[in-house]
Amino acid sequence: MYSSSRIQANINNVFDNIKKHSPHPKKVHIIAVTKGFSVSSITEGIKYNINDIGENRILEYKNKIKNIETEKTYIAHLIGHLQSNKIKKAINLFDIIQTIDSVTLAQKINTQAKKINKKQNIFVQINVGGDKKKQGFLNENLLKNIETINKLSNINICGAMTILPFLNQEKETQKHFCQLKKIQSAIEKKITNECKFTSMGMSRDYIYALKEGATHIRLGTSIYGPRN
Repeated sequence: MYSSSRIQANINNVFDNIKKHSPHPKKVHIIAVTKGFSVSSITEGIKYNINDIGENRILEYKNKIKNIETEKTYIAHLIGHLQSNKIKKAINLFDIIQTIDSVTLAQKINTQAKKINKKQNIFVQINVGGDKKKQGFLNENLLKNIETINKLSNINICGAMTILPFLNQEKETQKHFCQLKKIQSAIEKKITNECKFTSMGMSRDYIYALKEGATHIRLGTSIYGPRN
């Protein structure tokens, strides 16, 4: 991981890109993806005004936060695939679960959330690239499935997210991000006005996501440098 001064410079560079490329820069959240980094990645991010932390692995995050001495001041996002047997742990640890890729998973989360009287904030994961290696809802019956999820009493759909396949073409990348933005807008308009956010864009492609109106960009390497 980079030095503290380098992390600050990287974050400032991201903020500059947000101002340059986003149509609504004040609405953009940087999610610092701390997977594979030490607990200092969280504390360093907070120090430089990062209020959203993203983790892929539940156990790694649970062990990491044991070493945080200060009170939690950030929003914790689960951005990795959620297995059914880890739902209970995820609900207890994360403010937002971004990777809801099936009605069945949402129903199981709803059942567990009821038990602790929590309304779990989620993003629905959309496979806009149609990549067989990625999870997420496909276009077929998309709004119908999300309507079903929205009826669950202890679930709050607050956004849509996507993870694109590796694309070399700028136009193709931007087209997929544009598609997710349209899907999020349709969910907000037709199903629930709580669905205000679009989580799209990673270190390799977040500029294109910003141009299409991303509200949450998920950045690890762009902030902390390459992982070992």
